[in-house]
Amino acid sequence: MPLDRPAPILPATVLRAVPGVAQVLTPEALAFLVEMQGRFGLRLHALMVARGRRQSQYDAGRMPDYRAETIDIRRGIWQAGEIPAALMDRRVEISGPVDRKGMIASFNSGANVYVADFEDSTAPSFGNIVAGLNNLIDHRDGVLEVETPDGMQRVGPDSAILMVRPRGLHLQEANVLIGGQPVSAALFDFGINIFHCGRALAAMGQGPFYYLPKPESLEEARFWNEVFLFAQDRMGLAPGTIKATVLIETLTAAFEMDEIVWELRDHICGLNCGRWDYVFSYIKTLRNHSGFVLPDRAALTMDGGFLAAYGARVVKVGHRRGIHAIGGMAAHVPSSDDAAANAAALSLAEAEQRHEVRMGNDGTWVATPDLVAAARAVFDDEMAGPNQIRLPRQYYRIDPEMLLRPHKGQITEAGLKDNIAVAITYLAHWLSGRGAVPINNLMEDASTVEICRAQVWQWLHHRAEVTLDNGEKRVLDADWMGTLLQAEIVRILDQLGPNAFHRGHYASAGRIFSEAVTAPQLPDFITVQAYPLLNALE
Repeated sequence: MPLDRPAPILPATVLRAVPGVAQVLTPEALAFLVEMQGRFGLRLHALMVARGRRQSQYDAGRMPDYRAETIDIRRGIWQAGEIPAALMDRRVEISGPVDRKGMIASFNSGANVYVADFEDSTAPSFGNIVAGLNNLIDHRDGVLEVETPDGMQRVGPDSAILMVRPRGLHLQEANVLIGGQPVSAALFDFGINIFHCGRALAAMGQGPFYYLPKPESLEEARFWNEVFLFAQDRMGLAPGTIKATVLIETLTAAFEMDEIVWELRDHICGLNCGRWDYVFSYIKTLRNHSGFVLPDRAALTMDGGFLAAYGARVVKVGHRRGIHAIGGMAAHVPSSDDAAANAAALSLAEAEQRHEVRMGNDGTWVATPDLVAAARAVFDDEMAGPNQIRLPRQYYRIDPEMLLRPHKGQITEAGLKDNIAVAITYLAHWLSGRGAVPINNLMEDASTVEICRAQVWQWLHHRAEVTLDNGEKRVLDADWMGTLLQAEIVRILDQLGPNAFHRGHYASAGRIFSEAVTAPQLPDFITVQAYPLLNALE
């Protein structure tokens, strides 16, 4: 829709009063959001319909492939726009939820970039979302602070550069209705943030910068580009002021990286390996095909199978187009009271990051401030300049079958039980309003529960053979899965006691997980299934 064509005037209704909502949803901000939703809402709906149609084709036997009609884009000699000076060095990025204390710790962590994550590491209760947007306004004004037992904590003078990760295009914000329908969560997060903070960040040369989660096609990249053009026009920002890094978190996006960069060429500054969401997307896209059943989650490393080809392609396309390639999340959580566990976590994180930098990545993600120094040491040791974009490197051709090749390995009883336990534990915390949860010395987020439940569904749906602890084999069926699920619920109940068990929403988490893994067709997103309950519990 051309920028000079007015969007429909739609009524807006805010359904829930939470602390800070009046500061976030001012009449002017709400009017901006109404115009954005009116202009782009139907387009977004059409894109989601297109996702379903494309998935139906994969279910029927078609395999993902490079698009024939865009071969000139892939083969063309062209580059994206200039990277801002503030983002030239991105060797360590920290991503986390948008609570006040966590944001301050992340800003002060020593990382180059802090990704304020409204998506996978924030449980999207309306209170959490509004509080996070308010925190970004306070950061704009230099008053982001919190009182702790150790005194007042504030953002320091050499803080990380801010990037904001709005929720995905598939999500809705049920507490704000525009034209009687829930507003797009992606447009809500992006629109409210850029309305309040865009001009100030641009004036400082520090933004506005964004991470775009889970795009599936060049058409979705084109959608975001047009949203950016609209926002820049309305906010009075110069063309190309908004810069975004795209999380390559879906299998179809891996085949359309060049096209995604092309559509966003004036606004894109990087590609990122969102590997756990990518594994989930791989399972979801190929859900009907028994030849793509994956082994235990622990066997899905970046140096083998489809993940190795994917990681290599992110670097190849990013650098060929003159933008950053950022590695995946180091989710290991050091232990303060277990020296051996702490050493193991740091060792695993270092090995992953050394692999990333040697593959050509310009930076990495960490989930906790405790890992920033170690990650920086690896990149300082292996990377002489602020990035590796211009360094000569030999790239190999990545054929479609390489992006589809499943990892080798076993499906084990231990891996199956771990997926069940981690999924239920995380879902319970998510329903309680916490989006980033340390479990077994790993910082888990929504991508974890998606891959855990998708793997169990895949194994159950295709009657996979599981290697038992005693070495014998057993086919996973609904009865055995139900027995394992019940045993995990009983274990949690015994560990926590009845009061904590019920207050922690573990029974609801178990029910949601069970429905997701026994569904005839793999549900697209378990967080979409669980969102109405999260919203009702607030």
